[in-house]
Amino acid sequence: MGEGSGSGKVIPNLHPGPDHHHRRQRYWAANAILGKVGGRAPEHVILELIRSKCLPALLYGLEALRKSDISSLDFVVNRFFMKLFQTNNIDIVNYCRAQFEFDLPSTVVEKHSKKFVPKYRSCKNVICKFA
Repeated sequence: MGEGSGSGKVIPNLHPGPDHHHRRQRYWAANAILGKVGGRAPEHVILELIRSKCLPALLYGLEALRKSDISSLDFVVNRFFMKLFQTNNIDIVNYCRAQFEFDLPSTVVEKHSKKFVPKYRSCKNVICKFA
């Protein structure tokens, strides 16, 4: 995977594949935000825009992906933080993510699964009992 070129883009270029179009659409919103507010807005504003406008689209249906796919999304989030805070040090990236309470997609999936499974198991619906 190569890095995206151009001002403000941190989302990797994705090589064509069966779901290439859908994957590009998910990253479009982040690149649009970075293109509009790039270096002019404070970090907390950019992160809140990403959290409210981009993450819902990125995380939709994430539970159905393989762990390797989810790890690639973790990479995208880490690269975004590297670009935003102008560092290549993953320890600084992790510190910044913790300070802004910005979870990796893999962490979000794990939290959602931990909530969902007990609710599913306790469901009184007959269809859920047989699945």
